[in-house]
Amino acid sequence: MRKNYYFVSDLHFGLLSHQEERERELSFVKFLNSIKEDAAELFILGDLFDYWFEYKRVIQKGYHRTFTALEDLTIAGVKVHYIIGNHDFMHRDFFEKYLDIDLHQGDIETEIDNKKFFLAHGDGLVKNDYGYLILKKIFRNKFIQNIYSLIHPNLGIKIASGTSKTSRDYTGKKDYGGEDGMFEFAKTKIEDGYDFVILGHSHNREFKNYKNGYYINLGTWLDEPLYGLFSDGEFKVIDWK
Repeated sequence: MRKNYYFVSDLHFGLLSHQEERERELSFVKFLNSIKEDAAELFILGDLFDYWFEYKRVIQKGYHRTFTALEDLTIAGVKVHYIIGNHDFMHRDFFEKYLDIDLHQGDIETEIDNKKFFLAHGDGLVKNDYGYLILKKIFRNKFIQNIYSLIHPNLGIKIASGTSKTSRDYTGKKDYGGEDGMFEFAKTKIEDGYDFVILGHSHNREFKNYKNGYYINLGTWLDEPLYGLFSDGEFKVIDWK
């Protein structure tokens, strides 16, 4: 009987050199294959790719091993969820129609083994990040996305890649002040009755207790491959090496 629930975030495939990306992808595929027999569900909390802009009939090349491994999971009966991240510029139907993955435009509120979970990518929760909140409304606007999709994929994906790198550089250099906005947000959700608040986005690995709940940030596979595991009522963050 499948009892294990897995969580990953912020792999940002497409950022590094071809050789580095190949090694990272093979490592992730091994992880996906390793959970096929015991996983009940897998939650991807955004930014699987460093940029994702899906045209009606075109997706960016590469990473076929990742797509195949994800499809193998769903065929094996594992429920896979994908929460849209801030580097997911536009999804259409590829993940849902061809990989049988549940795509979530917003947060997930769910219950596992009588424990309440709040899951989100975490973008927009950092304090004083008003500029990003404005850009998010622009990038998620369906009319703007449809206009952008008229650009030839060779140019459109190139622009998306450049925008993604600019966004990451901005985020990495910006001073958000001393207050951890994500932890403060998690506290409010825990006070609302959630046992686990799990986020990504900040690339900062966290595991903090607050009252009767826990705030967990899954970090990023750019620094160190890791995943969350919930099993038998206990949550762990585990290094994948």
